[in-house]
Amino acid sequence: MKMLIGENWVEKDDRIEVRNPYNDELVDTVPAGDEDDVKAAFQAAEEGFKINRGLPVHQRISILYKTAEIISNNQEEFARIIASEGSKTIREARKEASRCIDTITISAEEARRVVGETIPFDSREGSENRLGYYYRFPIGIIVAITPFNDPLNLVAHKVGPAIAGGNAVVLKPATVTPLSALKLGEAFIKAGLPWNILNIVTGRASRIADALVTDPRGRMISFTGGTEAGLDIVKKAGLKKIGMELGSNSPVIVMDDADLDQAVELSVSGAFWAVGQNCIGVQRIYIHEAVYGEFEKQFVERTKKMKVGFQLDEDTDMGPMITEQEAARVEKWVGEASQEGAELLTGGKRKGTLFEPTVFKNMPESSKLNCEEVFGPVVNLYKVSTLEEAIEKANSVDYGLHGAVFTRSLDNAFKAIKELDVGGVMVNDSTDYRIDMMPFGGVKWSGLGREGIKFALLEMTEPKVVCFNL
Repeated sequence: MKMLIGENWVEKDDRIEVRNPYNDELVDTVPAGDEDDVKAAFQAAEEGFKINRGLPVHQRISILYKTAEIISNNQEEFARIIASEGSKTIREARKEASRCIDTITISAEEARRVVGETIPFDSREGSENRLGYYYRFPIGIIVAITPFNDPLNLVAHKVGPAIAGGNAVVLKPATVTPLSALKLGEAFIKAGLPWNILNIVTGRASRIADALVTDPRGRMISFTGGTEAGLDIVKKAGLKKIGMELGSNSPVIVMDDADLDQAVELSVSGAFWAVGQNCIGVQRIYIHEAVYGEFEKQFVERTKKMKVGFQLDEDTDMGPMITEQEAARVEKWVGEASQEGAELLTGGKRKGTLFEPTVFKNMPESSKLNCEEVFGPVVNLYKVSTLEEAIEKANSVDYGLHGAVFTRSLDNAFKAIKELDVGGVMVNDSTDYRIDMMPFGGVKWSGLGREGIKFALLEMTEPKVVCFNL
């Protein structure tokens, strides 16, 4: 495939191989962009911004709806690309493709709701003859940097609202999973998006990341990825808007009055969806001591039933991790935790990029698997005696994206809602529940700002005040 810069699909002699993480088979190749390509993309985006901010809103809406229709008509093809270049099973990939359709459709709907309001200037003495309002205008070029774990829908979450708001985009998809983003770019062009508005530069971060984040023509950086990379971007970006989703190690609380069957089923799914490579995946589960034994038994039994294997097989529950290097890192963390005294209940073994779904108990609080984001198929069970203890332990780490509580008590639910230091609380559901219209983001090291189409649109536009002195 080729990258999209200006009015051209650009080829390069230097290519990046995109390989299936399960068997290392070559899926496709993409150009290895460099700093000159980034500069060309910004130059094109300057023209694209002029074009898009001048488009009537109904044209943007039409383009977005048409793009969603194209994805819908080719949903299985999109799903197979997602599964082939990444870690998701084909069933998980189909859900991502479906969510992408929602994301682009919601972007079309929200485009008509970028509104302002009148301002009562005469509320200030001396301004009796003044009348006015504000409206929202696009900020310019959005730099979008996306991760490998949702290679289609997380691109849509940045590109959709950017286009809906009248901006232009310079996009860098993850190096290991660029095909989904390029396929989405094709859909936008087929839908009638004018050239130059969307630019997609494929390449290695070590070669082009600095050029992307430091160029002053970028007025906002929308980044999803690791905390270290996020901190580096903040140091280099300069004076521009920054929106970041930086991951978590999400806590779940299971109270003694919970529906255990529901809590087990949803927590297993939340822990091992996309091989645990999920920013809102379940990593820490705090279970009331009265039901701990039964929960542990059911959770381990359910985990052992998961089939790990080739992600394109229909009956596979969990596919490979994105690279063998990442799988080896998780293997190392698991080994360290065992040496530190954590008790392995199931899993823990690796074969190439395949890693067994892994469950621990008695995890030391100082262990990486307790404090940091594992981004792999590992979950820890903890016994607690009170809700207060569970909340305190849940809040004890540097992350705060999503939390969850399973309980039949409204008092318990609202206490958790109020006191969990996170960006979203799921009651009787997994932490990895999300729909694409909700505000999505966290506190502490989990990021800055919120995604979700309406909320991203607010970040990608600014209010302009108009005042008449009559």
